Amino acid sequence: MRTTKIQNTARVVLGAFLAFAGVSHLTFNRTEFLAQVPKWLPVDPDLTVVLSGIAEISLGLALIFAVRYKKWGGITAAVFFVLIFSGNISQYVNNVNAFGLNTDNARLIRLFFQPILFLWALWSTNALKKNS
Repeated sequence: MRTTKIQNTARVVLGAFLAFAGVSHLTFNRTEFLAQVPKWLPVDPDLTVVLSGIAEISLGLALIFAVRYKKWGGITAAVFFVLIFSGNISQYVNNVNAFGLNTDNARLIRLFFQPILFLWALWSTNALKKNS
């Protein structure tokens, strides 16, 4: 499936963003990510942060380097963005201050960026186009 230079650049940027976010899960932003884990999730919050960090690193590297499978990388990243959205909702509903989001408005505005990431993953990989 062919993609334009703009789509390829967007895919690589998204991949780099995901890989960086994943590394930050495991290192300097660990506490911030722990604050986002929904209380209802029946898994240890630290394990959740570690596993989601590993998933983000893997997805990011796949988007950058597994060009042959970019469509599946885009679909997988989009699904991942849907799955982690509950953390953003939890941060908003529970008034959790993290990542500099210290007001209800800031936390609410952030919720609208998740659909953008979802669409970015699908668009940059041509995941919604039928094979021809």
